[in-house]
Amino acid sequence: MECTVRWSGAGMSFLAETESKHLVAMDGAIEGGGQNLAPRPMEMVLLGTGGCTAYDVLLILRRSRQDVTGCEVRLQADRAPSDPKVFTRIHLHFVVRGRELKTSLVENAIRLSHDKYCSATIMLGKTAEITTDFEIAEQ
Repeated sequence: MECTVRWSGAGMSFLAETESKHLVAMDGAIEGGGQNLAPRPMEMVLLGTGGCTAYDVLLILRRSRQDVTGCEVRLQADRAPSDPKVFTRIHLHFVVRGRELKTSLVENAIRLSHDKYCSATIMLGKTAEITTDFEIAEQ
């Protein structure tokens, strides 16, 4: 996997191009010289983690023949107070929507993502305590 990140030439904004040819903008906070025009790089790490684990959970539930109509994960994170300001705690709250979803299968999908499949949570788990919970919304 490859990507390229280029400074825009102004302030602290960057444009990233992924190997799959998608573009993502990033910017810094105003107090750091940015213009607050796009997410911060560490926000991108956090949202990428959410995408990685939500992808796993949805895929596992579909393979388990669950009638999933929606899946979201809300992430809350704390960072170390001094450099390097790594994530020290991340909580993932899943909201899975569907028809007659089995609680045990949702719980298992989240566990499998967390323990086996999600590269991002496993990697971030080296510095952060990662916790999860979930709710099921019947459709």
